[in-house]
Amino acid sequence: MKYAYGVTSALLLGGAAVALVTGNPAGAQVAQNDERQMAQVVPRAGAPESFAELTAQLQPAVVNISSRQRIRVQSANPFAGTPFEGLFGNPGGQGGTREAQSLGSGFIISPDGYVVTNNHVITADGQGEIEEITVTMPDGTDYEAKLIGRDAASDLAVLKVNAPRPLPYVKFGDSRQARIGDWVIAIGNPFGLGGTVTSGIISAVYRNTGQGGAYDRYIQTDASINRGNSGGPMFDMKGNVIGINNAIFSPTGGSVGIGFAIPAEIAAPIVAKLRAGETIERGYLGVQIQPLSEDLASSLGLPRNRGEFVQSVEPGQPAARAGLQPGDVVVKVDGKEVTPEQTLSFIVANEEPGSRIPIELIRDGRRVTVTATVGRRPTEEELASRNFGDEQPDVDQFGSRQPEPSQQGVVERAAGVAVTELTPVIARQLGFSENVEGVVISAVDVSSDAASKGLRRGDVILSANNRPVRSSTDLEAAIRAAKAANREALLLRIQRRGQPAVYLPIRLR
Repeated sequence: MKYAYGVTSALLLGGAAVALVTGNPAGAQVAQNDERQMAQVVPRAGAPESFAELTAQLQPAVVNISSRQRIRVQSANPFAGTPFEGLFGNPGGQGGTREAQSLGSGFIISPDGYVVTNNHVITADGQGEIEEITVTMPDGTDYEAKLIGRDAASDLAVLKVNAPRPLPYVKFGDSRQARIGDWVIAIGNPFGLGGTVTSGIISAVYRNTGQGGAYDRYIQTDASINRGNSGGPMFDMKGNVIGINNAIFSPTGGSVGIGFAIPAEIAAPIVAKLRAGETIERGYLGVQIQPLSEDLASSLGLPRNRGEFVQSVEPGQPAARAGLQPGDVVVKVDGKEVTPEQTLSFIVANEEPGSRIPIELIRDGRRVTVTATVGRRPTEEELASRNFGDEQPDVDQFGSRQPEPSQQGVVERAAGVAVTELTPVIARQLGFSENVEGVVISAVDVSSDAASKGLRRGDVILSANNRPVRSSTDLEAAIRAAKAANREALLLRIQRRGQPAVYLPIRLR
């Protein structure tokens, strides 16, 4: 569990990767309560005098969830694979298992006992093999729960408990109506303390946290959310579930007033499919992308935060078949603008697999439109197993760490790197094939933007602003052209040993 100013799950034990998908929400209702009465508890305008009446009607439907799993661990036998491996009682060096427990929150969505929670609440960061799930009602009654369905991509799960009587329940509201500044309350099980109610306002809608992924899209709130709140509901003032508490931004692991909830409009259709036993399919193109940051936009001469940059294209996948290329900037998909609030991955994930969609992009300063047939998004396990190259140790066979002042030319002064020709001999020394063409970085100025962005000796520059670089003269020409166009950054394509080539914008000095 990381707490160093990162987004962490609000689960008592374990972390989570979160993801979303869109659809039409269900209506809002509270069991055994008159909806008109609920609407009168707190008027929309103004601060409520108390949340007590609203809480009393909602809290009976919010439950605590505990689970026990077995997690497979790798062998710690130092003699694995040798004749002495049996000394540790683990022949073959195979990994064993350990028991893990987690504790979180959930809420009942039907009188016959269907319960919604986060996937990571019941599966220990999504990797546990479930042995037992227990749902505890506010009055302390325990029920053994059956897992009906779970979806790792959206971090949602549906459980079922069998009770001798109808249970109080709540339903999803329409999070699309949520406004910044609206009052909300969160009910959950922080730190295993039991039913706890906190209040706050909506701080942001459709917040992109920068963690990446297809569904990085949340409601942000300053209502206190802590470890153990995961899977619990966020209510509006009419008793509608408009979000599922999922993660926090924190330097310590405790609440600092920045919590995130999966919007109801995203969660409700997934829950409906899981409850019905349906398979959840999402669209997929097969590209690695990144936001159009200030430096990246400057290197391309484009507005920032409009569109996303294609770092690589997976061979044989829909994007490759449609003609997308590394270095393209996708600005519109199926008529929808690509923005930080509506990312390319989010749009594509919600397209029907097999459908044909137009993709508008910018390539070498020109607008180009291609048509792609959307594929089916692989499972999270399949995506995690794909290897995009392992980082190798540094290769320090030439050059100094910083260019000598007497040797600094246009390239070194402007880009903060010294380069040399990539000869076949140097290519072999660095572990590259002899047909790789470019210049190799022999030194990096530690005070430069290049150094701050991770460039190092042994990296190979393949192109600058989408033009091949074969010598320091080529790189110098690209720098002069960028400055003449009033661009503050230069877009380099970098190859590192054992890894795929990536684009990296470097600020010029």
